[in-house]
Amino acid sequence: MLYDPEEDNGPSESSPVKGEFEAWWTDAAGAEQRRTYTTVTLSSGSRQYWTMPGDIPPNTVVSWHVRANDGKATSPWSDEGDGSVCSFVYDDVDPEQPTITSPEYPRMEDVFRVDGVGVYGHFTMDSASDDVVSYTYSFPGGPVGTASPERPGGAVTIPYLPLTSGPKPLTVRAIDRSGRSSLPSSYVFNVQIGRAPVARWKLDDPAGSRAAAAETGTAARAGTGVTFGGPAPAGTGATATVGLDGSGHGFLTTDAPVADMRTPFAVSAWVRPAETDRNMTVASQDADGKPAFSLGLRSQNPGPGWSFAIGGARVSGGAPEIGEWAHLLGLYDAETGRAHLYVNGHEVGTAAEAAPAGTAGAFQIGRARGTNGYRDRWHGDIGDVQVHDRVVVPSEVAELARHKPELLGHWSLENAVDGTSPEQSDRAPLRLGTGASIYRGSDSSCLPELDPDCPYMPPPLVGEGHLSLDGETGYAAADGPVVDTGDSFTIGVVVRLADSEPAHPMTVLSQAGEHTDVFKVRYEPSTYAWQLVMPEKDEVGAPEKVVSQITGADGGEGQGHRLAVVYDDGTDTIKLYADGYTSAEATASLPDGRHSSGALQIGRAKAGDGWGEYLHGDVDEVQAYSGALRDEDVTGLGFGTDPCLC
Repeated sequence: MLYDPEEDNGPSESSPVKGEFEAWWTDAAGAEQRRTYTTVTLSSGSRQYWTMPGDIPPNTVVSWHVRANDGKATSPWSDEGDGSVCSFVYDDVDPEQPTITSPEYPRMEDVFRVDGVGVYGHFTMDSASDDVVSYTYSFPGGPVGTASPERPGGAVTIPYLPLTSGPKPLTVRAIDRSGRSSLPSSYVFNVQIGRAPVARWKLDDPAGSRAAAAETGTAARAGTGVTFGGPAPAGTGATATVGLDGSGHGFLTTDAPVADMRTPFAVSAWVRPAETDRNMTVASQDADGKPAFSLGLRSQNPGPGWSFAIGGARVSGGAPEIGEWAHLLGLYDAETGRAHLYVNGHEVGTAAEAAPAGTAGAFQIGRARGTNGYRDRWHGDIGDVQVHDRVVVPSEVAELARHKPELLGHWSLENAVDGTSPEQSDRAPLRLGTGASIYRGSDSSCLPELDPDCPYMPPPLVGEGHLSLDGETGYAAADGPVVDTGDSFTIGVVVRLADSEPAHPMTVLSQAGEHTDVFKVRYEPSTYAWQLVMPEKDEVGAPEKVVSQITGADGGEGQGHRLAVVYDDGTDTIKLYADGYTSAEATASLPDGRHSSGALQIGRAKAGDGWGEYLHGDVDEVQAYSGALRDEDVTGLGFGTDPCLC
C-alpha cells in the first residue's frame, strides 16, 4: 500500500502515485542479479503489484523492496530507516506423495480381518520431502482435517474412530512450506462390526436363583435382597429382570474386575427405579475406598437425574421417574479422556474430562464402594447389564436402548360389514357412524373415460377402497383406546380433504380422556396447516395448545397426505409427520404423557359434552403402534403394508 501525503499534492484520495519495485539475489555463479519494475500510476492508498519475471531461480533467497513516486519526489526505500528487507524463496517442486501406515487397520489387501466399529485406529502419515509442514486428510463421511508434524519433513499420527463397518478409503496429501500439494495417497482398510461385550448378564435367570448367569464373563452372585423373574421392558427382547430391595443384601457382584479403566469402556443396563429421592447405583467397580466408576441415579436440585461418575468427573442428565423404564449407558473414551452419559439412546449432559483411578476391584450391580463399606444401594428393577471394552458408538447406543414398536392395529378400510370395517389381523374393528361409508372405485356403475355424463370420482386413496366422511355426522371409532397415550406410541393415517378451503377446523384423529381429547390431529383452514393439538388439562373447556403443525393440504382430486403422530416417552418429545417428514417446528416437548380412556376416533373430536370438527373428506390406512417409530420407519406408513421394524 503506497500513500502520498496531503501537503504534497492536495487531498490524499486523489493524489496519484506509482510504485518502484526492486528485487535481487545471488545466482549459482556467485554474481548478484537485480530486477526492477515500475507500476502504473494509481490513487494514493491503492494496492501495488509486481508479477515477478520468469527467471526467478528456485530454492534461492530473493530479497526485495519498494518505494513510492508521485511524479515530483520519491520516498525512501521500504527497508530504509526502521524498515526491513522482505525476502522469499520460490519453490517449484511438489512434495513427494505421503506414505500411510496403521497398526490397528492395515491395508485391506494385506490383512482383511481387522478390528471393528468403536475401536480407535492410529494412522501415521509421512513424506520423503523434508519441507512438508502439514498433511490434509479425509475419511469417508468425516473427519476431514489438517495435521502438522513437530518439525518440517516429520511424520504425524492421527486417531480415527470407525462409526460404521465396511471398507474405508483414507485420502492424504502432503503440503510443503510454500503451500504446494503432493499427489493424493489412498489407503483402503476394512472395518468389522463392533465386537461383542466382554461381560453380559441378561438377568433373566429363573425365580429363586442365587446367582446371575453370564452370557459372557463371570457369573454374578446375588445377595438375599435380589429377586429374579421380574417384569421386562416391552419391545426390548428382554424376557425378565431382577428386583433389588435397596437393602444391604440387594446386590450382585462378580468379586473380580470387569472394566479396564486404562482403555475405553462402556457399561449399560435397563433400569426402573422404585424411588428417586436418594442416590442409587445401577453398576460400579470398586477402587480404594471408593468406586472407580458408578452409573446410576442422583438426588439433586431441582430434581433427580441420571449420572455417570468416573475419576472425579460426573456427567448428569435426564429425568428419572418412579416405575418408568430407562436405558442407561456410561462411556469413558480413553482416547479423548472424556466421560459421556446416554439415556434412552440419546447423549445427555456435557461430556466431562476424567482421570480414572489406576486400581480396579470387583464389579458391582446395585451398590457402590464407600470408605466404610457399600452405599447408594439400588431399589427397583435392573435388566441386561453389559460391559464393552471399546467405544459404543451412537448408532449402537440407540439400538441397545430401542423399544421395538408393536403393531396394535392396522385398518385398511377396504370394506365394511354390518357397519364395521375389519382390522387386518382380526383385532377389534372400527365402527362406522352415520355419514360414513366405504368407497370402492370398482363399485362405480360407469367409466368417465367412456361416458361423458359419468361424474368424476376420485380414485381410492390406498388399495381398492377408503373411508368417506360427509363432514356432518360421519366418523369411525374403535370400541376403546387403541394406543396408551401415557407411554410411547405411534399412530398414522392417510387423509384427503374434500374441499380445498374448508369453512372450519376438521379433525382426522383423536383419542379422548375423561372430559376432553388427550390429542387430536386436525386441519386448520385459517393457516392451511395440519395441527397436533393437546389440552392443557383434562377438564371440560380446558384451553387447547397447538404443540406442532405442518403447513399444506390439497382438495379432493389430490393424492392426500400421510400423517403420523409419534410420542417418545424416553426422550419426552412428540412429533407430527406429514408425508414421512417432520421438522423442528413440528416437534414439541412432552415431559409427561397423559393417559386416555376414550376410544380412538376417526373424523371427529370432542366438543363440550358432544362431538364436533367433523371431517369432510377421505381417510385410509389407519395404523397404530405401541412404541415410537423411528424416522426411517415413519416413511413407510400409509402404503398399504406395515413398515419393517427390524
